[in-house]
Amino acid sequence: MKAARALASDGLSIGYRIWWSFRKFIMSVFGPAQLSGESDPVEKLRHERAAKVAQIQRERGTS
Repeated sequence: MKAARALASDGLSIGYRIWWSFRKFIMSVFGPAQLSGESDPVEKLRHERAAKVAQIQRERGTS
């Protein structure tokens, strides 16, 4: 339940969440073999999402 509230309060639209999950799935299944660090496309997606959430929270003045 706590994870569901975190998703609901992260400020991302449902469309973005669906698109992000789709891209993560595609990269996990059809992407390159395991890569480390900045070369890993799934890690890049995670960093992109974290940056977007941080930006939204700054705009809203929440943490």
